[in-house]
Amino acid sequence: QVHLVESGGGLVQPGGSLRLSCTASGFTLDGYTIHWFRQAPGKEREGVSCISSSDGYTYSADSVKGRFTISRDDAKNTVYLQMNSLKPEDTAVYYCAAPIFKHTVCSRTELDYDYWGQGTQVTVSS
Repeated sequence: QVHLVESGGGLVQPGGSLRLSCTASGFTLDGYTIHWFRQAPGKEREGVSCISSSDGYTYSADSVKGRFTISRDDAKNTVYLQMNSLKPEDTAVYYCAAPIFKHTVCSRTELDYDYWGQGTQVTVSS
């Protein structure tokens, strides 16, 4: 059975950092594009950052560009989201997602992702 599990969320002050992890069980992440999404209270879920498997391509939303970095360690079956210079508006539940097929592009459409984790809460507040 395929599972994605996010971890690393928590409460942090503005300007602080967190590193989120997305670990897979039931399948190996090698070959799969992984996308981090987030959903803030009262808002729609939005794409944050994505990393492909085939060429190392990464994408980050304008709102996090220069502050968040996505990376992967296929040997550990884990994708990371390093979040620096956090702002209150980064407060959200963060989800990682994977498509059912390997070697896909970094789609920004939620419907293109079939496997989702349960989410991890990130709260940025003083």
